[in-house]
Amino acid sequence: MGRLPFIAGNWKMNKTVEEALDLVRGLKVHLKGIEDVEVAIAPPFTALYAVSQELKGSSIHLASQNLFWEEKGAFTGEISPVMLKEINCRYAIIGHSERRQYFGETDETVNQRIKAALRYDLKVIFCIGETLNEREEGKTFSVIERQVEGGLKGLGEKEVRDIVIAYEPVWAIGTGKTATPQQAQETHRFIRQKIERLYSGGISEGIRIQYGGSVTPENSKGLMNQEDIDGALVGGASLNAEFFSRIVRFKEI
Repeated sequence: MGRLPFIAGNWKMNKTVEEALDLVRGLKVHLKGIEDVEVAIAPPFTALYAVSQELKGSSIHLASQNLFWEEKGAFTGEISPVMLKEINCRYAIIGHSERRQYFGETDETVNQRIKAALRYDLKVIFCIGETLNEREEGKTFSVIERQVEGGLKGLGEKEVRDIVIAYEPVWAIGTGKTATPQQAQETHRFIRQKIERLYSGGISEGIRIQYGGSVTPENSKGLMNQEDIDGALVGGASLNAEFFSRIVRFKEI
């Protein structure tokens, strides 16, 4: 049995509650009957509860864009895994390059967040990826290796099964530049081989690895046709119901 493709939409800091509900209603229409692709959306925190109510009875899963590693406490501005579980979040995006770049996330804090999510039965979309400088200096694989090892430190085989890895070359996020299918496949293969070295029991063949970075309806099929690309973490195109649904329906293109 092959890996179930997984398309997730990261809305980032976009959409008021009303705008979010409008988008979700459109997605429910466009994605009705989809069974051979898993779908999740990650609205901003202010819209999560309203969207969770609107998604009831739908096959679309809810994701958060981040979380903190404590259950509660004096952590102004943070959101705990308990709060996310209460409103039916299934996934948490952790370690996105924008969190690393603008908000000081490190491999260590990413690891803490991943452990907290899994502890409270939230599945994880674990983001990794190199900058343009790192790629041009030939450091892509060493950066990826460091991020994978750091993010998964201390996690056992059972826990890793609940993690989806999202490879997002930082130079391709929001820039309109997309890694070629061959470039993406090469790095996805490296990631899978790294997981194989870290964990036994065939886990590497079961784990899903998404590609992210200027994914569009036009380039999604070429990416998804690659052997080790199991889905997409979609940014800008996920803010439009028609565009996002065309990516989800990549098999029909």
